[in-house]
Amino acid sequence: MATRFTVKGLRASIEGKEILKGIDIDIRGGEIHAIMGPNGTGKSTLASALMGHPKYEVTEGEVLLDGENLLEMEVDERARAGLFLAMQYPSEITGVTNADFLRSAINARRGEGNEISLIKFIRQLEAKMKELEMNPEFAHRYLNEGFSGGEKKRNEILQMMMLEPKIVILDEVDSGLDIDALKIVASGVNSMRSEDRGFLIITHYQRLLNYIKPDFVHVMMQGRIVKSGGPELAERLEAEGYDWIKEELGIVDETVGQA
Repeated sequence: MATRFTVKGLRASIEGKEILKGIDIDIRGGEIHAIMGPNGTGKSTLASALMGHPKYEVTEGEVLLDGENLLEMEVDERARAGLFLAMQYPSEITGVTNADFLRSAINARRGEGNEISLIKFIRQLEAKMKELEMNPEFAHRYLNEGFSGGEKKRNEILQMMMLEPKIVILDEVDSGLDIDALKIVASGVNSMRSEDRGFLIITHYQRLLNYIKPDFVHVMMQGRIVKSGGPELAERLEAEGYDWIKEELGIVDETVGQA
């Protein structure tokens, strides 16, 4: 059965202030959905709320992955169920190597008694790092410690490729990447596209979508999805900006919490 990820009427707050005001998204395996919008409209909040960041309180709605209610799960349980978030600002973790982190994460998903063998893990890791043009030494460095912004983003894609999740959320993974790194990251994402996997890509820029072709594009303003369309919507936003949407919908200020 193909993967399906459904978000219905999702509302979320931080410190009593409502940020998400009723988000509806339906992603099927094989589909790539892009969310675009100006700063301060709730895009990264959506990614964090879906993954279960404790700072955000979900006050209404449901999030289902293949019929399972993710809102009833802790963060690690959501990850084991198949949800993956490539973060905008990945954390540095001293004392834990990339290889140790990835093998532990893979085994947590596979479950006790079904752990990946060391040889198979090393072969897969070496192959994926080569595909992403990563220095093999990065496997033995502490997780993200001393990495440049671009290296951290490439490392997030490495984790995605190794973990093989059902639903991938990319939160502005293109920020800080030069064009060569962007192409490599996009190639890694495209190689993972299948009927068993869907993508939700949060981005400000059309340039990423030149290399990762979305099936659907959604625009967020004021904590809501205010417009949806195909790839041509992203192209128009690149050419004309967001003012035409604001004028069309009578929006004065697109940021969260404004009229």
